[in-house]
Amino acid sequence: MLPQDFIGDMMFKLTDFDYYDKTVFLRVDLNSPVKDGRIISDARFRGVLPTILYLLEHDAKVVIGTHQSKPYKGDYITTKQHAEILSRLLGTNVEYVEDVFGKYARDKIKSLNPGEALILENLRFIAEEIQYKPIEECEKTFFVKKLSPLIDYVVNDAFAAAHRSQPSLVGFARVKPMTMGFLMEREIKAIRKAYESTESPKVYVLGGAKVEDSLKVAQNALKNSKADFILTGGLVGHVFTLAKGYDLGEANIEFMDKKGLVKFVDLAEEILNEFYPQIRTPVDFAVDYKGERLEIDLLSDEKRFFDEYLILDIGSRTVEKYREILQKAKIIVANGPMGVFEREEFAIGTVGVFRSIGESPAFSVVGGGHSIASIYQYNIKGINHVSTGGGAMLAFFAGEKLPVLEAFKISYEKFKNKIKK
Repeated sequence: MLPQDFIGDMMFKLTDFDYYDKTVFLRVDLNSPVKDGRIISDARFRGVLPTILYLLEHDAKVVIGTHQSKPYKGDYITTKQHAEILSRLLGTNVEYVEDVFGKYARDKIKSLNPGEALILENLRFIAEEIQYKPIEECEKTFFVKKLSPLIDYVVNDAFAAAHRSQPSLVGFARVKPMTMGFLMEREIKAIRKAYESTESPKVYVLGGAKVEDSLKVAQNALKNSKADFILTGGLVGHVFTLAKGYDLGEANIEFMDKKGLVKFVDLAEEILNEFYPQIRTPVDFAVDYKGERLEIDLLSDEKRFFDEYLILDIGSRTVEKYREILQKAKIIVANGPMGVFEREEFAIGTVGVFRSIGESPAFSVVGGGHSIASIYQYNIKGINHVSTGGGAMLAFFAGEKLPVLEAFKISYEKFKNKIKK
């Protein structure tokens, strides 16, 4: 099943309904990085501001729902800080409700006035929200049953979670009209444009640590003529380099084995057997040698360093070779960094490749949390669309169905006669 088979125009847009005095459940993804118990980035908050402002300005009663991390992780916190950040950015109070669907939450929702907003507790504090289930089962959850009598419309602006099937994301689709938020609409338009374009060359840049997902993307894009070249870096590049028969040394192979990545070399080899000339791998790498960046050509005698030192970035020659390809591209899809960009001396690969994408005349879509972080950190300009959802974006370009997009279509079919505007 290809993405264009299930992304159609049969979805409600935010502007399709009149929200005056209506209660709206707004599902967003404000899952943000946390350090020492504090949220350290408001990027995802800013992404959903236009949708929240539109609803408030049209006198909706807005019930915001988001998740934050997973149980037992260090960044698994309440949404109290989320309420504070939203209140600051919106210039109006967003009340933090320390409950999800209990009587306290329901009473707070009932007491909302037009043009007011509240945010529910971290949705993953409830067990129903942890598992992925079909829409039919999500519909039967206590979460949906308890809240649906209080809700008139559902707005989903959580593109970063669009590849998940959970009650808050898909459970209301057949119960209430479910519309795209402005962020969701922008995301869908951008990835659809990149995937369906007939312009060429089309170049995919696959880096980072999501090796299995990236291999699926490479396979789908090449088989369906959606990519002319695949440029690889990060651990994705390591796997393809090994699949080409190069030795990355004891230290690096041991590291990859611990991460469970060596098992993907066979699949990478299968893809190479069919599409070898279209898949480009690094020709040089950088390691930390005595506290400094040392670049090593893959074919040089110095590759013995790979036995002792971990590869932390692609090398300058690789960046230049990738730049030449990117400058000629018409469409670019990129996900994941080229190396450990958090260390300045090993950000050269990531910054060099992303700057080349920004300078290219191509229509470009870049996604993934680490990619976004590096783009903002190094003030990289010129990229057409920076996606908020790495996992969702990878699933889309791998040709998988995204449950939230399926839910939009189902909701449209059920409620299309209710459009008032």
